[in-house]
Amino acid sequence: MKLSDRKKKILQIVVDEYITNAQPVSSKSITQNHMRDVSSATVRSELAALEEMGYLSQLHTSSGRVPSIEAYKLYVAELMDKGKLTGKELAQIKTAFARQSGNMEEVVKNAAKVISELTDYTSIAVAAHDEDDIIEKISIFPFKEDSALLLIVTDRALIRDKFIAIPSDMTDEQLESANRLVNKMFKGKRLGEVMDASLEAEEQFESYRAIFDRVIDAIADYVHDKSGGVVLAGEDKILNHPEYAEVDKMKNFLSVVTSRDKIANMLTDDNDIEISIRIGGEDENVPDDCSLVTATYSAGNVKLGTYGVIGPLRMDYQKVVSVLEGVGKILEDMVNKK
Repeated sequence: MKLSDRKKKILQIVVDEYITNAQPVSSKSITQNHMRDVSSATVRSELAALEEMGYLSQLHTSSGRVPSIEAYKLYVAELMDKGKLTGKELAQIKTAFARQSGNMEEVVKNAAKVISELTDYTSIAVAAHDEDDIIEKISIFPFKEDSALLLIVTDRALIRDKFIAIPSDMTDEQLESANRLVNKMFKGKRLGEVMDASLEAEEQFESYRAIFDRVIDAIADYVHDKSGGVVLAGEDKILNHPEYAEVDKMKNFLSVVTSRDKIANMLTDDNDIEISIRIGGEDENVPDDCSLVTATYSAGNVKLGTYGVIGPLRMDYQKVVSVLEGVGKILEDMVNKK
């Protein structure tokens, strides 16, 4: 059933007030603070109709109304006003990226942190990495007799570090020679090309086959491991929201956000959508009593990763969307200036 303009207005007021105060919204509050030209009886009738339609519920017969999941869905789809960041908030975002080393993983960490600080929710993020990343440099450093530290730097400044096994009788000079040959063969190539590389015909590299195999294995692991670059910030923010005052709800929330695999799945499901809002049970990866808002960023053909905020259904969606959009714009400007 299509809602009248007045019903939509009342529903928007209820959701906005409940998000702000975490208290059921009464007809008295609506008429006194928002709709002085409408009688209390009319508002009560509209509230009852919205409850009958499944958009509102009453915790007690004498209390006001609270939004349902369906109300939140309609709110973000049609009713929510567009938010705007203050100059102070924009300055805070710019400051977070002011002293970047160029490492995209550092950018992701700083972005997650500032998103959590500005929204007062837990933020989650993952740097984009795929088969199209270009290798800029590979470094192999001796560590122990039978192991070395492998560093892989891509065109998006992503650094992959991993300890790899090497022959115990390999000298530092031989490892350095292998390092030069690895760079000669793989520098400038896409990660996907390296994974498909065949060294069967490269007799000159045969003595370093073990090193080449380890490099290819490390790159394959990097491309396929969606959870490897997951970043979490503001886990303690849930303590600021009454929904998680119950120990069981808090434990359930933490069990989700501290699982890198679950977070990776959340952030890759909608990786082609600029802003995605998933409410309650819309997604098997998101708990029924939570909402997830994510943004996928890119600058031209450069993928910058996916960032998100997870919190209660009573989330300030307007603020979260405006923060994610603001961070995305500043990230894009930062990359384009380089």
